[in-house]
Amino acid sequence: MGFYTNLPPHLQEVDIIVAGGGSAGCIVAARVSDADPNLSVLLVEGGANNDDNPTITHPAFLMANLAPDSKHSLYWKANRSNDLAGRELIVPSGGLLGGGSSVNLMVYTRPQRSDFDSWKTPGWSADDMLQCMNKWETYHGADDGHIHGSDGPMHVSGDGFRSSRLEDDFIDAARKSGWPEVPDLQTMDAIDGVQRAMRYVDPAGRRQDTAHQYIHPLIADGRHPNLHVLLESRVVRVLFEDKRAVGVEFQPVSQPSGDNDNPPSTRFVRAKRMVVLSCGALGTPGILERSGVGDAGILTSAGVPTIIHSPGVGRNYQDHHMMIYSYKSTLFPEETLDAVCSGRLSVEHLVQQNSGILSWNGVDASCKLRPKDEEVGSLGHSLQRLWLEEFQCHPDRPLMLASLCGCYPGDHTDLPEGQYFSIAVFSAYPSSRGSIHITGSSLDDPPDFDVGFFSDPEGSDIQMHIWMYKTQREMARRMRCFDGELAWTHPQFPSGSQAAPSTASSTTPSAPGSPPELDYSDADDQAIEDWLRKNVGTTWHSLGTCKMATPDQGGVVDANLNVHGVQALKVADLSIPPSNIAANANSAAMAIGEKAALILINELELGN
Repeated sequence: MGFYTNLPPHLQEVDIIVAGGGSAGCIVAARVSDADPNLSVLLVEGGANNDDNPTITHPAFLMANLAPDSKHSLYWKANRSNDLAGRELIVPSGGLLGGGSSVNLMVYTRPQRSDFDSWKTPGWSADDMLQCMNKWETYHGADDGHIHGSDGPMHVSGDGFRSSRLEDDFIDAARKSGWPEVPDLQTMDAIDGVQRAMRYVDPAGRRQDTAHQYIHPLIADGRHPNLHVLLESRVVRVLFEDKRAVGVEFQPVSQPSGDNDNPPSTRFVRAKRMVVLSCGALGTPGILERSGVGDAGILTSAGVPTIIHSPGVGRNYQDHHMMIYSYKSTLFPEETLDAVCSGRLSVEHLVQQNSGILSWNGVDASCKLRPKDEEVGSLGHSLQRLWLEEFQCHPDRPLMLASLCGCYPGDHTDLPEGQYFSIAVFSAYPSSRGSIHITGSSLDDPPDFDVGFFSDPEGSDIQMHIWMYKTQREMARRMRCFDGELAWTHPQFPSGSQAAPSTASSTTPSAPGSPPELDYSDADDQAIEDWLRKNVGTTWHSLGTCKMATPDQGGVVDANLNVHGVQALKVADLSIPPSNIAANANSAAMAIGEKAALILINELELGN
């Protein structure tokens, strides 16, 4: 029992191996080990332990974990894309125990009912997945509809520090723009409004991640000697005997990379009953392909013998396309996170003082928005067609999601000292698709990664963001604390454009909260499109690359998460959703973990 960075001799074989200790993998390992004390479970995680790390547990330090030099994240470099003005996008994922749940923004949102129902898979309906979401949740907000969980390991609250003036200002501005306040946008049915944000933060102000809430308690309680966690060990491939998974090959992170003449040494651990892959939408496809499960042509090019031709592996890559727009404000220093993000307030001092702001993730409101009926006719032609096909018949589906952020969430080096707020927006259901595949048999071979952002031939993904740019900007301009746009986070409009960023300042007489609505020309729309292609980024919500469907539909796993064509191998992470969800992805990842654990417990007849 316990944590290891070197596998001890007595653990050369276990009953179940869970490869990947992220949002879903921690849940699978904890639930299965708790179901039967006689079942040995090994969780293999490539990153380090997150136990009681103050930069993880205190929400206010989240921006440091999202920075390009963070040691807590993995960074996946995509191919150069003409659709993104020649850029090579970098897509991060969680790189330590707890995965994304240890480094995300802690924004609590749930998918919509039609999201799960659209998967059209028995056992994975919205009602089924609601039960799984409620298994991990203890909800501390009002729950008049009895739609939330009350006794799960992960606490969800709105407690702790909030920037009340900023929050009220945003909600009032949204109302002026036609978006009312909704008490609970996370019922799976609620839509078209703004909610005071709930967070993966407990009432004491600590981040809730699946390592601290599922794994650490079981390791510490002395009653789970069957649970083992191997850290800083990257899974290379699954071992097969007669198409049955019998273990994994892994490489310690401390092991030098080596070269072609001296490849790095790897180690092996066997599984008597099951291997579960949970390395995420970016990690799991590569493990399958290095194991010989994937498109035979891709495997041959990479020098990997084919065990099962499964052309769906690595395809159907999806993310939410995100933009962040920032604004100057008249807020006071204690009303934003800018002093923390810029280093004006030291980490050590805040921790020593147990400052209340440590419990704040900076996000106090979130939205799920659809165009009004009268706006649909003004959308781009391709977006109008998409609206008729995929949105009009699903009234619970938002076109875009937005969150209020109480700071400038970027590099503060050249930023004038002050207080800022930002509005982060992302498209719920982009039409674009990408892919990720191996280029060789080694962990060090770079992936062939195409994010596919804005690659939809009809251009509807761009048109969604053009609509949302105008929508969020009107909300910002109606906020009493608005003091002008932070120009370099907005499009560069043509000279003389009426839509150019304002030069408002706190010394300029104005009528806060009631500006005239901006009028955008065709040239302005082109400027927005150019800006989007040069600046759109990831929301860290990668999914879909090992989708749950039949093989003839490009599926990789079945409804019980079994990998098609082999035995004793399952996938349990965000690679399995066939289509996207209108939510920050962590809620779905944890629900998948709970669902996978139920499937395993039932199949293996544990605890009986």
